[in-house]
Amino acid sequence: MKNQVCLVVAAFFTLFTFCSVPAFAFDGPLQVKNQFPPFLPIDQPYLESAATESSFSISLSHSSVFVMEDAAHWNVHLDIEMTELNLRYKKDFPSLFEIGVDVPVLRATGGFMDRPLAWYHDTFGFPDYGRSSRPYNEFLYEIKRNGSPLIEGDNDRVGFGDVRLTLKKKIVETDPIISILADVELPTGNARVGYGNGNVDSGVAVLLDKELGGNSIFYANLGAVFPGDLKAFQTVGLDNFFYAGAGIEVAVRPRLSLLAQLMVQTSPYPKTGISQIDNTGMLLVLGARYYSGVGSFELSLTEDPNTSGAPDFILNFSFKKRI
Repeated sequence: MKNQVCLVVAAFFTLFTFCSVPAFAFDGPLQVKNQFPPFLPIDQPYLESAATESSFSISLSHSSVFVMEDAAHWNVHLDIEMTELNLRYKKDFPSLFEIGVDVPVLRATGGFMDRPLAWYHDTFGFPDYGRSSRPYNEFLYEIKRNGSPLIEGDNDRVGFGDVRLTLKKKIVETDPIISILADVELPTGNARVGYGNGNVDSGVAVLLDKELGGNSIFYANLGAVFPGDLKAFQTVGLDNFFYAGAGIEVAVRPRLSLLAQLMVQTSPYPKTGISQIDNTGMLLVLGARYYSGVGSFELSLTEDPNTSGAPDFILNFSFKKRI
């Protein structure tokens, strides 16, 4: 799988090299965050632009996750597909700061992708991590600690996730733009079904935007998240976690740009003995954005090169309108 991902990335940047158009206003990195179910409710960051803006956006993400791992004190059994509708509003106060709010709506199900994924794995000879040992599209979401339930998912349940509030302040306003982002995530989601963590989380990050030759822009983030304890069927103390991300957007047509980005993060959980939770998670995102007269539309596919701490894949569609 990693070799195939590398080939796709190489082809992507080859296309960047041979395409060039006049500069226009860029709309920031692709709006994708980590939907790995144990991590999802713990203040998962986006790769963010350092520029401030007033905008409204709506994103629809769908991901597939399969984990069957047991350790001395932990059992993690996940066979689910997660759909997330995320509403984001940002308001820029020029020369002061930007405030924002994210409102996620979640739905976990057994899904519909198992047969296509089985065909994909069989056709190309990729491992399926044991997915074929379970019935197609049958829901399973349970995390146990010391033999007792910690999280028990509820099939086909629709509910709010934890609402996130943000504050962004530019500290360098000329190229490269540098900003500080602070956020607080409120416990509005149900922690027992995995839609929240039952506590207040906070985070801080440094953001950078650097223009590259007029038709492209580079984004970079470095941040830390300070989660509260996970309060579900049990209470578990969580660790601070750190993340770094970078991406590039290149205009290939007057209204079309291509984007590639990578986000890396450490685990918020104490040592569990479950490799897919303990190991560093990675999100490799490839996508495109079309700038229309009413706003921008983006479509992306996210892979997990490290096969840990992230879904098998995430499909995302977003629309953003400047206001």
